Amino acid sequence: MSSQAKNTIREIVFTVVAALVIFFALQATVQSSPIVGSCMEPSLQEEGQRLLINKVIYHFHEPERGDIIVFHPPKQPASALPYIKRVIGLPGETVEVKSGNVYINGEILDEPYLKESPTYTLSPLQIPEDNYFVLGDNRNVANDSHVWGTVPRENLIGKAWLSIWPPESWGTAPNYSFEAS
Repeated sequence: MSSQAKNTIREIVFTVVAALVIFFALQATVQSSPIVGSCMEPSLQEEGQRLLINKVIYHFHEPERGDIIVFHPPKQPASALPYIKRVIGLPGETVEVKSGNVYINGEILDEPYLKESPTYTLSPLQIPEDNYFVLGDNRNVANDSHVWGTVPRENLIGKAWLSIWPPESWGTAPNYSFEAS
């Protein structure tokens, strides 16, 4: 075999190996997830909108209030579609919903991203360790923690990172930082 043929084969093998390494690295760190339903309106506005989910971020720090997360729904079969909601309550906090407001440890939570204020009430709920209280931004239609309780940390898939579809929705996901407000 000529040296040119050996170089060509070596380049092909290198390219295939590099492509496989990149593919598996992306599979381990990023996931695409569609928006199903209207529970996150107005922040995520279209059924069929696709987000890239950062699957490694919560290995480096805990979820924060205002993060939009994707998770396996509690009390559902493993085959159920993942849910997407906003983190509202953190481990150890008390959450309550009354008079159209969410209260964290007795303080009203300012939520500029809501479609409308909640019309339901929720008695004070202490969030267990390693659990999160999540709500949809379209509170009155969302199937979320006010219905079925908290989300265990092990159910988290990752944090919404980028909107990738449709093209007019391209950009960073509308996570909200309460520290900046």
